[in-house]
Amino acid sequence: MHVRHCIISAPGKAILHGEHAVVHGKVALAVSLNLRTYLELKATSTGKVSIDLPNIDTFISWDLSDLQLLVSQSSAKPDEAQRLDPELLRRLQEFVGVTNGNLDTRSMATLAFLYIYLSLFGSGELPSLSVCVWSELPTGAGLGSSAAYSVCLAAALLTASGAIPAPLRDPSTPARWCQEDMELINSWAFQGERIIHGNPSGVDNAVGTWGGMLRFLSGKIIPLSRVPLLRILLTNTKVPRSTKLLVAGVKDKLNKFPSIINPVLDSVDAISCTCEKTLAEMTSEPITGEHYNVLEELIDINQSQLTVLGVGHPSLDTLCRVTLTHGLHSKLTGAGGGGCGITLLRPETDAAVVQDTVRGLRACGYDCWETSIGGPGVQQHGAPSIREDILERLVPR
Repeated sequence: MHVRHCIISAPGKAILHGEHAVVHGKVALAVSLNLRTYLELKATSTGKVSIDLPNIDTFISWDLSDLQLLVSQSSAKPDEAQRLDPELLRRLQEFVGVTNGNLDTRSMATLAFLYIYLSLFGSGELPSLSVCVWSELPTGAGLGSSAAYSVCLAAALLTASGAIPAPLRDPSTPARWCQEDMELINSWAFQGERIIHGNPSGVDNAVGTWGGMLRFLSGKIIPLSRVPLLRILLTNTKVPRSTKLLVAGVKDKLNKFPSIINPVLDSVDAISCTCEKTLAEMTSEPITGEHYNVLEELIDINQSQLTVLGVGHPSLDTLCRVTLTHGLHSKLTGAGGGGCGITLLRPETDAAVVQDTVRGLRACGYDCWETSIGGPGVQQHGAPSIREDILERLVPR
């Protein structure tokens, strides 16, 4: 192994505007969350490979001799991450036990890890190593937790294999890779997402890789060069929903009432473009209260539009009502039908207002975090740049 120890982190994601409209050829804006997934990789001399996932109470180890039997005759080159190896994937599915439709989080996370590990190291002697992953992101909430996991896996294993150099120079300051290396990380992370989700858009892993804000239109993902860091409340209503059914519901409405729904989708598209323009202004000129007024109005309009499209939910109505009593503006993020919402916080929003709002949301049974959007993508860390409580969670069992 070229690198025997590394710590990697990648952010989650939220959709700022453009939910559901993006499926119909409109613009969506995706932003990174300052809630991150952390991975620590260590070389060992145990003759085993292990992965520890404390968020889902999972620890698994394998003998190298067993894994060596799974390696195909011609392992992938690091720069050949554009297509999955169906034979390797089939063997891994049998090995992990997912051939009978067992698609639980533990199995999918394990499968993605082993696929990338064997693809990158399979052409030579497999290294003994341990990986521990812990996340600030809730799973299954539409916040890109699986993509952040895949990005961390790709960055750590590519670095350990020597396919990309370790960028860290000062342990006290997180470091990032060059553009070419991040493209390679993103392509391998996308393979992890394909294993976990089947047919992902690529937005989540792109946000995890580059961070900031990305513009998504007709399958093209464009990272925006500069975006302001915005404070938000992120609320998880904990109401389960099916993205597939919600997307199908919007499509049904469009087919039934095209002259009504098409203008709504066009309006959602215009909101995304107006928001992008406003955020660009906030990075090129002094930020004013009027900028925040515009962002708040766009949030309110967009939430109403999403309700018209049929992806609202009483839990999201409650979220908006509770925050509005404190003068704050909220909208759903992601598929809707429950799930999560974001609330914009102005720079001058008093801490007492934030605390009262969080208490009100938690009293509804929701989880709530104060965080920010627009932060950096995948990074390598030295231990001094990571909070002590996170380091403690990365200690493998």
